[in-house]
Amino acid sequence: MMPPSLTELADLAELLHIAPAVGSVTGVCADNRQVRPGDLFVAVRGATVHAARFARAAVDAGAAAVLTDAEGAEIAGDVGVPVLVVADPARVAGLVASFCFGRPDERLTTFAVTGTNGKTSTAYMIEDALARLGRTTGLIGTVEVRIAGEAMPAQLTTPQPVDLQRMLADLVARGGTDLVMETSSHALAQGRTNPIRFDVAGFTNLTQDHLDYHKTFEEYFQAKALLFDEEHSTRGVIMVDDEWGRRLFREVSGRRPGAVVSLSVRGNDADWQGTSAFETGVQTISLTGPLGSLETLTRLPGDFNVANAALAAVMVMESGVAPQELAAALGERGISPAIPGRMELVGERPYTVVDFAHNTDALVKAMTSLRAARGGRLVVVTGSAGDRDRGKRPMMAAAVAEHADYLIITDDDPHTEDPARIRAEMIEGIPAGFDYAEIGDRERAITSAIMGAGEDDTILIAGRGHEAVQDVAGRAIDIDDRVVARTALRLREGE
Repeated sequence: MMPPSLTELADLAELLHIAPAVGSVTGVCADNRQVRPGDLFVAVRGATVHAARFARAAVDAGAAAVLTDAEGAEIAGDVGVPVLVVADPARVAGLVASFCFGRPDERLTTFAVTGTNGKTSTAYMIEDALARLGRTTGLIGTVEVRIAGEAMPAQLTTPQPVDLQRMLADLVARGGTDLVMETSSHALAQGRTNPIRFDVAGFTNLTQDHLDYHKTFEEYFQAKALLFDEEHSTRGVIMVDDEWGRRLFREVSGRRPGAVVSLSVRGNDADWQGTSAFETGVQTISLTGPLGSLETLTRLPGDFNVANAALAAVMVMESGVAPQELAAALGERGISPAIPGRMELVGERPYTVVDFAHNTDALVKAMTSLRAARGGRLVVVTGSAGDRDRGKRPMMAAAVAEHADYLIITDDDPHTEDPARIRAEMIEGIPAGFDYAEIGDRERAITSAIMGAGEDDTILIAGRGHEAVQDVAGRAIDIDDRVVARTALRLREGE
């Protein structure tokens, strides 16, 4: 592929101004510290500073041109290379990057999953199914980025546009065939996935979360719904087991007849119907829909994982894989990938599980599944993140009081908030008489829960899942709930 000229990029990005309009670029970068010779440096206004302040450093590192807005152009001044000025560089960054990298998204079969809970599990399940079909996959989400089998930590659920397109280009270069992504409401609202038009999009559910960003539930819903418009996806699978899924299906199917199918595992009216049966740690799943029937299983606990596995299977089939082909690939193992920090078992006695549940609905689902599978007391260790939706804090604690026997309220990621205030707002939701403790130090809270539990008790350590760094007033503290729990379990056994 020939390096794109600045004139081509100007046409693509609906340029407002360029000076001078000569030359070409060989890559795109939005971080001046990572610029390579020949790159187009994309300078966007961030939360605290405009990246155009670093335009000179980017040029010194070899940037061949700068893409920014009018404010950025004024900040950058004369940097000695062409400056492309557009109205909204953040919105066109992905489009420009895709063009410069050879439109990698068009050379992949692409899957996107959105919803409040279940995105990560469903994405892992899709990727696992595709891998067993012999595909070379990319997985981009909350836990990690995995490109053709090589894993790296994830910084955001959905990467920034330039980073995302670079990942896709890397996947294509490694022989990639399929991409599976979690798509957050933030990313959809900010246009971070543009210009990808996903082959199959999936919706899990919608419950209260992220209202610090979206302000209202309606705004939150509309951000999720963007994934199912004609610009963002070709085909959609929508779980209709909550009112928001049913509304989403009605609205999208009304605008785009035949572009979406519905799915239910609770007996609601839907195109795809799923049923399940549980026996000795295995959940058998039967699916029937427009493309035929599939029977498979998952060894992951909880009704919510039946829903996640059903959505994953239907999304793969709706991409063009026949039910019998998928069934043969899944075999006796079914859809049971290891998912870090998602109902992850770290100890047997007491039965200790680490999960990412960080809102009311996810907590209830985790507790309900553990109650169904285990005897003894249910002990929950959880907190709530700072600088986030404050309204959910008392609701989370009230839900634990309803479904568990004992609660330890601790710190999650306080960020810039006073941790004591966060804990106090959670405690407001605890009804009189319910047994709880407040232990701010998360390591001590987890250790206390394990050391104080009975052999037959179940401990749910919720909120952080796979995360290994805690943000306390801008200070990064290394802590992994799974490591802390295993250490406490060994201490309990006298090792």
